[in-house]
Amino acid sequence: MRLLIVEDERRLAASLARGLTAEGFVAEAVHDGAEGLHRALGGGYDLIILDIMLPGMNGYRVCAALRAAGDETPILMLTAKDGEYDEAEGLDTGADDYLTKPFSYVVLVARVRALLRRRTRGAAPAIVLGDLTVDPAARRVYRGEAEVELTAKEFAVLEHLASNAGRVVSKAQIIEAVWDFAYDGDPNIVEVYVSALRRKLDVPFGRRSITTVRGAGYRLARDGGA
Repeated sequence: MRLLIVEDERRLAASLARGLTAEGFVAEAVHDGAEGLHRALGGGYDLIILDIMLPGMNGYRVCAALRAAGDETPILMLTAKDGEYDEAEGLDTGADDYLTKPFSYVVLVARVRALLRRRTRGAAPAIVLGDLTVDPAARRVYRGEAEVELTAKEFAVLEHLASNAGRVVSKAQIIEAVWDFAYDGDPNIVEVYVSALRRKLDVPFGRRSITTVRGAGYRLARDGGA
């Protein structure tokens, strides 16, 4: 597995590269956004660890440019900034996960492995709920014949809800299934992803597929909200 680290703190970048190499990965590090984008667009990486505060081109712009180019490589954003709006902005530009400095190296490795597992696990059959189709093999989602573009983390949340269609799924269950057991952040991050799914899957199509069950969690309708 090849990893690209885009981090302007050279000591941190070198430390991460050494540690991840010791974990069995092939890790390369660059120190500015433009070079990171150039390397990433060259292809061949299985995951990108991307700082937000970078010289030349910040991490938000790098992430957005990669997604606009059709690059779906998982991105773990790494930043000294904290707060739900910073996290939401990173996720809206297409990042798959978010880790705030200072962080535990053990947690970072767990997040990296979780993202890679979700990318490489065996394919499951498509889940059809009314006019909503969730295809784990192709990692695609459709409303009727219209394809809906989701980030890798949005897809993972939707896939878990779709696999439990008609049943209430708690935030804790979603975090355990999608984020990995090592996640130690705010469980309300699930709300960010559910809101994003509603904006993409429901609002443009006049549907209401994901309902909130107060005090319990979320339920995806068996009919896809038709």
